[in-house]
Amino acid sequence: MRRHIVPPYLLARLARADDTGLDRAVVAARRALAELPPLHEERRRSTLVAPPRGQETATAAGPRRTIADARGSERLPGTVVRREGDPATGDVAVDEAYEGLGATHAFLLDAFGRPSIDGEGLPLDATVHYGDDYDNAFWDGSRMVFGDGDGEVFGRFTASLSVIGHELAHGVTQFTSGLVYQGQAGALNESFSDVIGAMVEQHALGQTSSEASWLIGEGLFTPAVEGRALRSMLAPGTAYDDDVLGRDPQPADMAHYVETADDNGGVHLNSGIPNRAFALAAIELGGPSWETAGAVWYDTATRGGLPATAGFDDFAAATVRAAAARFGSGSAVERAVRGSWEKVGVGVDERS
Repeated sequence: MRRHIVPPYLLARLARADDTGLDRAVVAARRALAELPPLHEERRRSTLVAPPRGQETATAAGPRRTIADARGSERLPGTVVRREGDPATGDVAVDEAYEGLGATHAFLLDAFGRPSIDGEGLPLDATVHYGDDYDNAFWDGSRMVFGDGDGEVFGRFTASLSVIGHELAHGVTQFTSGLVYQGQAGALNESFSDVIGAMVEQHALGQTSSEASWLIGEGLFTPAVEGRALRSMLAPGTAYDDDVLGRDPQPADMAHYVETADDNGGVHLNSGIPNRAFALAAIELGGPSWETAGAVWYDTATRGGLPATAGFDDFAAATVRAAAARFGSGSAVERAVRGSWEKVGVGVDERS
């Protein structure tokens, strides 16, 4: 099952944008939207299954990357054009994908001692130039796949490091908590990917929490769009406000939680709530996000005990316990984590 970066509500808005002069983007959005599975099918296949680890698993701590080129087709994996250690090709998408996979691998290893997304050195594969004006990027359970965008609303999807980190983080979830892709558990699945994606970018740029933009997908929109990114973790609902795309609909707290059957129960919408809790905690604590709040979120998602159907309350309580376990009961980190959930309206019952 594919995990896409562009939410269906944004594609649906663009797909209805007739008489705007964005004919190419409208057609591309309709094709991308048609690719998404119906709700009942997504529910049936809501959990990605970790693939078996075979002889291709890397034994060294370094990454082992392979980039393929679909050359405008939708056939995977495509033709291999760059392998680990090969020089840059001069194809911007190929080289951005290669560097982005490496940056994500470096972050996971440096911050958490995790060798690749499975924790055992799994090789990282990607395909670029997928489809015709393809307006999305996705993790399919074994590889990253990037479209080039339509050129009117979306540019190439390899341009955003937070997108690459986000999609690979779905692989981390696949190998750890296995959060189901439905309702609040699905929103937590999306949010954890945003958390990792943001930290990958911050790590690569050497940014502290206060210096970071907290934007997911910055650089994807063309200059024609009134917007900065797909999402803002710190200020959900403010990432874009455009005549064609409308206004970013993400809620920032539980008072504005969206009850919907669309998008698997609003997984891309309501992820704004835990996103903001994380960003608030990280900024309050200061320094690199992965040293405090990031470590807590990582422990919560990867160390077992988190139900695959966890709701926001379950996850919030688990982060407070994880903060106490790593940094001490009553520590500044535990207080910041607890307080950040309270600010977004999620109660913390540590017995849950």
